[in-house]
Amino acid sequence: MTAPPNLSHAAPQQQRFLVLFDFDETIINENSDDAVVRALPGQHLPDWLRNSYREGHYNEHMQKVLVYMAEQGVSEDSIRSAVEKIQPSPGLLSLFQYLHSHQQDFELAVVSDANMYIIETWLERAGVRHLFRKIFTNPASFDDTGCLVLLPFHSHSCSCCPENMCKQVILREYLAGRQKERGGAPFQKVFYIGDGANDICPSLALGPRDTAFPRRDFPMQKLLLERQQAQAAKFKANVVPWVSGEEIVDCLKKIMEER
Repeated sequence: MTAPPNLSHAAPQQQRFLVLFDFDETIINENSDDAVVRALPGQHLPDWLRNSYREGHYNEHMQKVLVYMAEQGVSEDSIRSAVEKIQPSPGLLSLFQYLHSHQQDFELAVVSDANMYIIETWLERAGVRHLFRKIFTNPASFDDTGCLVLLPFHSHSCSCCPENMCKQVILREYLAGRQKERGGAPFQKVFYIGDGANDICPSLALGPRDTAFPRRDFPMQKLLLERQQAQAAKFKANVVPWVSGEEIVDCLKKIMEER
């Protein structure tokens, strides 16, 4: 994994555009929890634990998984090593390099149902942590016994999302808070880059000037396509599927040329 060269701290001035990233299978090319489980001596979970998952309660399930891993003697160093070996999705480092070179225009944030330890560890290793103004994800840190303790991000009333995280609530609150901090100035455009079913809900908050970037042939793209066909008037944002981050760069370049 090669980080974009000569990355310095993010520019302090107001940016015109907001770019929101999912993490698993968007920034990185797999589910980070799968990579963490490979740190186990047998590299997989026992059936009784794997089958204990309940729909909509993934955070709760991963809490149990992390306790089990600690009981099996998996160390923080082993988990960190597993996370640092995760490969980025195709072209994502090129996208980060482009956004780094245009920091005066783009504010970046992560909105992910992974966890803070995994995301910060990976971003630091890739040399891109400083590009992100904010990371919205489930809290996680190691306790005195060496167990990675995972907590839910928040509670909410959205019936479409997992009980521990509604990304639309996060997006709306962040946009409102940033507009207030920016003296009432909203972002000109919002870009949302994702892959999964839980990336649909925040995409519904996007307006006609905004763009959703679903990873091609992943659940987000398939669900957005179904929604567009069934209720075209209710989905307002532009939709640009991607296979490589370089395609997102090409789209952003065209938008920059429009000014």
